[in-house]
Amino acid sequence: MLAWMRDLTARERRTMIACFGGWSLDALDVQIFSFVIPALLAIWHISTAEAGELATITLLVSAFGGWIAGAVADRIGRVRVLQIAILWYAVFTFLCGFAQDFNQLFVLRALQGFGFGGEWAAGAVLMGEVIRDQYRGRAVGLVQTGWSIGWGTAALMFTLLFAFLPETVAWRAMFWIGLAPALLVFWIRRFVEEPEISQQRRAAATGWMHLFAALKPPYLATTWRVAMMVTGAQGSSYALTVFLPTYLKTERHMSSVGTGSYLIVLILGAFCGFVSGAFLADAIGRRNTFFVSVLGSVVMMLIYMLAPLSNEMILPVGFVLGYINLMMFSPMGSFMTELFPTAVRGVAQGFCYNAGRGIGAIFPAMVGFLAKQLGLANAIVVFSGLGFAVMIVALLMLPETKGRALSSLEPAE
Repeated sequence: MLAWMRDLTARERRTMIACFGGWSLDALDVQIFSFVIPALLAIWHISTAEAGELATITLLVSAFGGWIAGAVADRIGRVRVLQIAILWYAVFTFLCGFAQDFNQLFVLRALQGFGFGGEWAAGAVLMGEVIRDQYRGRAVGLVQTGWSIGWGTAALMFTLLFAFLPETVAWRAMFWIGLAPALLVFWIRRFVEEPEISQQRRAAATGWMHLFAALKPPYLATTWRVAMMVTGAQGSSYALTVFLPTYLKTERHMSSVGTGSYLIVLILGAFCGFVSGAFLADAIGRRNTFFVSVLGSVVMMLIYMLAPLSNEMILPVGFVLGYINLMMFSPMGSFMTELFPTAVRGVAQGFCYNAGRGIGAIFPAMVGFLAKQLGLANAIVVFSGLGFAVMIVALLMLPETKGRALSSLEPAE
């Protein structure tokens, strides 16, 4: 299964490593918050609605960060923007650990989101342009497995820190760990080169109006469909994962160690799902992989959240849920890369992915509000289901891109 990696050039492998590291550490920084929610509920006496607001503001601001970063990447280069974004979100994640009240954490979470959005926008385009056509789906998909690595690391840190430190200190230490991604920038600066295809087309991306290049014909029809697809995927995922530690701790009455252990099993499933999705994207196509993931997610989400399962039974069910749900993110980078020409690829992918993320960011806030009336499990089901439905409708309007050469997207000279 990995024999193809020996065929990659040193440049392709270094780019994969850089983007894998960036995505892993990105996930670490973002997922930290989901683990500290129960502590903040107890220590600061905030409500689930306020916790949802803290989750939403990061994701909402990340939409603008990713959109702007994508446009800037078209102008000054993918690699440079990737470095700036990683430094930005690492610093503001670290500073979250010093927040003294809800308002301070709200502002710092918003600033963290600006860099968080930019990292994906630059990294996904960089990967898509450096990796050759025949390996793009699996390579970009495998880099997506970094999300489960970062998420798993956050779960492990949560389990260890909350087991050995007072809760009042442990949640702050979680955020302080978020400074670690800054070290990756030094490696990227030395070993990762800008894609040749983006260097050739960079001059076209001038002025602030380039921010809106993907929102005009002939790209608009594709842009809004892709943004709609990502909204469904991100919204359903956020509705499920942001409050999952809280659900396990408050409604399943697990300890911090038990919650972390159960989540690690789900995250292991996510890792396997990312890997499977990467290979399926090249084997059966990008759209078919999306459909397998979203339809399977509907079934597993209903079983996990609503079926009368014991705590012992939801352990294996959680593995399958993580596996099938996170699979849908593996083909996203390659799919979007193959839909837009180089001159607008950065801003188009940045807008589509992060507009979807920004709208999807509303979902955890709504889960927090609806939990008061329906209970947390039912609220998660309602908004996850809504996201899955939106994604399916969007996919029915989008083409298959498997095997598409990037050169075929360029305008005639």
